[in-house]
Amino acid sequence: MNKDLLTLAPKLKTLTDDVLYHDIWERRLLNKRERSIATLSVLISLGRFEQLPHHINLAKQHNVNEYELIELFTHLAFYSGWPAAMSALKQLRDNQ
Repeated sequence: MNKDLLTLAPKLKTLTDDVLYHDIWERRLLNKRERSIATLSVLISLGRFEQLPHHINLAKQHNVNEYELIELFTHLAFYSGWPAAMSALKQLRDNQ
């Protein structure tokens, strides 16, 4: 996530920090690993590739390994399209 960009919109930064990361990501019904997989799936499906490096790194911190990421991207090729999966793989490779 681009922290510099959030300085342009202080309220968006507050909502990101307080609501998204300190509330939503801390809820217990889904663990952080599951939330990371869900988030990556949505970002890839919507073509939000600019956000992928941050969320790939976050997923790795949440114990999603590279083989699981590759399997996720392969699975998503059938639901989000080959270009989306290939773009996600490129982000994974470029941000190692």
